[in-house]
Amino acid sequence: MRPMNPVDTRYARPRDGAYIAFQTFGSGEIDLHYQLDYFGNLDQMREAPWFGQILSQLATFARVIVHDRRATGLSSRNVPVPNLETRVADMRSVLDAAGADRPVLFGEREGGTPNVLLAATDPQRVRSIVWYGPAARSLQTPTYPWGVPPAYVQRESRMLELWGTGDFGRAFVETEAEAGHDVDGSFADLLNKLSRQTCTPDVANELSRVWLDTDISDVLPSVRVPTLLLAYRDDAVQLGEARHIASVMPESQLVTLPGSETDLDFGRFVDAIRGFLGVDRPPERDSVLATVLFTDIVGSTERQAALGDHEWKRVLERHHELVRESLDRYRGVENDTAGDGFFATFDGPARAIRCALAIAGRVRELGVEIRAGVHTGECEIVEGKHAGLAVSIGARVVGEAGPSEVLVSRTVRDLVAGSGFHFEDAGERALKGVEERWRLFRVADEADG
Repeated sequence: MRPMNPVDTRYARPRDGAYIAFQTFGSGEIDLHYQLDYFGNLDQMREAPWFGQILSQLATFARVIVHDRRATGLSSRNVPVPNLETRVADMRSVLDAAGADRPVLFGEREGGTPNVLLAATDPQRVRSIVWYGPAARSLQTPTYPWGVPPAYVQRESRMLELWGTGDFGRAFVETEAEAGHDVDGSFADLLNKLSRQTCTPDVANELSRVWLDTDISDVLPSVRVPTLLLAYRDDAVQLGEARHIASVMPESQLVTLPGSETDLDFGRFVDAIRGFLGVDRPPERDSVLATVLFTDIVGSTERQAALGDHEWKRVLERHHELVRESLDRYRGVENDTAGDGFFATFDGPARAIRCALAIAGRVRELGVEIRAGVHTGECEIVEGKHAGLAVSIGARVVGEAGPSEVLVSRTVRDLVAGSGFHFEDAGERALKGVEERWRLFRVADEADG
């Protein structure tokens, strides 16, 4: 394979001012964003044989866009490790800076998770998804046997203590083999170098922790864009996980490749992607994944009786102003207002929580308290507004909350891993009109940002 031509590195600037380094390759009619996996340093990754080969082949029919996630590689390193929501926001900034209006999103393993979240929350922005070795979560559970067991997590923790040293690559190969993943032993020396160029050991540990805490299983059924899942037939774990994910993603198709990763045939791999992209279909636009926030004033009737109608009207008007100011700050969309209650939607759960906490704090100056409920799920779009079961669940969650309390569903808690929030288990609740019981969590304190 010929060396790839030198490329310019550019920087996207998300709202918080961080620098997200990205590069582009090729000039095809299709824009394809390649989400890097755990390691990330654009200059060094292009020297890796497997990465350089796949980039060069993808660039024959697509303009390929790659970026280093924040806190790693060529991007800003003096920033906190990103959670899933921040990774989606950074990817949006990169796509905007690159002028990619409706790209294909390509990712490997956990590198595919931000692609899924963006496609679910903003399907009109995404042409399609390609996900190699798909993984919805990291940890093994009775209902998700393809994750890694506790023993693997402990071994990985010990391995990360070697990050950047000469022993790291060998330990990585051994740990992956224990998890059933085939990794070429000659890979070790390259990984030693890549680890040093990616980040420092503390950042590597935090990246691992965020992935261990993240679970997008509940998001998968909400993805309504064409999705190609790729897996190798001889990798039992990878194939089993891919089959499961294909069964819950309504617009997905699974293509299995012969052999295992050690027999990687780049031509066959890229041909599968090329064939899939040749039958692209426009995304469905009548439903979307969204985070719903419901708030209302606790004891409003009693408070109105104590203040009188005139004074209560003044309090209510100021309450509405404070809520709308917070929605504007955290980019929430007001869907409905009834009396003292608000229903708003967000394309990211962490901002919904921060908005709820901000509202709860600000309205105390009025001598009132609100309660809030947050849930993430697939919503139907009816006459421009969000509707459906996810909205009903959010409305029921707020009814379980107490004064100045923000309750969230388990789905929300799993999606905001790494955001800095602390949660207390509020137990399982029977929500009126909803068949199954739901485990809720209380936001214990506010995260920074």
